[in-house]
Amino acid sequence: MSGYEAVLAGLEAELGWVRDTYIDLHRHPELSLEEHGTSKLVEEKLAAFGYAVTRIGGTGVVGILANGDGSTVLARADTDALPVAEATGLPYASAVDGVMHACGHDLHAAALLGAAKLMADGRRAWSGTYIALFQPGEEIGAGAQAMVDDGLVAKVPPPDVAFAQHVMPFPAGRIATTAGPVLSAADSLKITVYGKGAHGSMPHMSVDPVVLASSIVLRLQSIVSRETKPGDFAVVTVGALNAGATSNIIPDRATLLLNIRTYDAQVRASVLAAIERIVKGECYAAGSPQDPDFEYYDQFPLTGDFAAVTEKVRAAFSAHFGADSVPGHATDRLGGLQSHPGLFQCAVHVLAPRRRGSQNLQRRRRTRDGSPGHRGQPLAALRAGDRPGSIHRCPGPRGRSADLPVHGRRNTVSPGRRRGLPPSFHALSDAVQEYHCHSGGAQPEGT
Repeated sequence: MSGYEAVLAGLEAELGWVRDTYIDLHRHPELSLEEHGTSKLVEEKLAAFGYAVTRIGGTGVVGILANGDGSTVLARADTDALPVAEATGLPYASAVDGVMHACGHDLHAAALLGAAKLMADGRRAWSGTYIALFQPGEEIGAGAQAMVDDGLVAKVPPPDVAFAQHVMPFPAGRIATTAGPVLSAADSLKITVYGKGAHGSMPHMSVDPVVLASSIVLRLQSIVSRETKPGDFAVVTVGALNAGATSNIIPDRATLLLNIRTYDAQVRASVLAAIERIVKGECYAAGSPQDPDFEYYDQFPLTGDFAAVTEKVRAAFSAHFGADSVPGHATDRLGGLQSHPGLFQCAVHVLAPRRRGSQNLQRRRRTRDGSPGHRGQPLAALRAGDRPGSIHRCPGPRGRSADLPVHGRRNTVSPGRRRGLPPSFHALSDAVQEYHCHSGGAQPEGT
């Protein structure tokens, strides 16, 4: 039996407690940076498996299993839930009012714990260092930074490769990964434009910021359609426009909240410059009495899979699961992941903390110099299907599935403990073993 087979031999026997752990986590969800019970459960299990366990960043947990010379491999899972009232009707539905694991983090954590157990039990068959990292606060984009700020880089051996995974709404049993961009770079932007207030009966005495902001919203639409090269990726979304508080008063200011997504540093710079140019131009045209304010926050760099890592892992998946179970062509890229800027950030930035603003919109008038992309360790993001295959063959309007959400954040959907969990657990174990058992590192004595 090869070292690879020896480590995976116990997988079926471990599924029972891994499922129980998933159910426990699903039933007891905790919001971002409040994952105290989850962190305690993870710590206890990792310690029982023989890991050196460290609490980092409040509710972040890292388990390190040093096993001689060889590659250092990091695998990451997120642990927080969403402020969503569950409506799945499952017998193990959330017992916490208004909180639910609607994005699969319960499954991610259970799968990583299962993989950690396999690695510990099979340590005679591999050599190197295995790091299991459980990241809190992914949903609010704060947990990875909290771990980095608490000394993650100094407390964890530098990994040679990092893996992260996410369940996705495609057929269970399929494992996908693809080279190149997986998650877009993201920038959030608060814009304040100023006018001159007046009574609604005397608009001629005002500079109306509502009209000004409306003009800006319309003009911003031309950035992607007329200023971005066809084939380049860019999204500019105006998510909120707020002004005034009553019907008969023209306010003196308006605020807009924007979200920008890009894959390329040059495109990002061009889009952000265009936004500021358009806003300033419209303010000048409207006779605004004050320059607009630009406040950038929640900025996330591009997450991209390294080609060499991706091809190595995909080849291992194809050999183990069968080629039909391993998509990963360009058409499979992203799915609904564009809306999750923080999914894999901790894995990507183990050695390269990202630059981001605070949740309370601390004022920074000019912060466009941060470049998307990362300088961290080689990364592969794994996606595991968690839906019955028949759902995906039900076409909706214009060929789209009528039965699936764009991503997993829906209060009527929960990753199946029998569908999504086994392949997620299996795939994560597979990917790690491809580096530990086949990396050419020295094997411990007695193998």
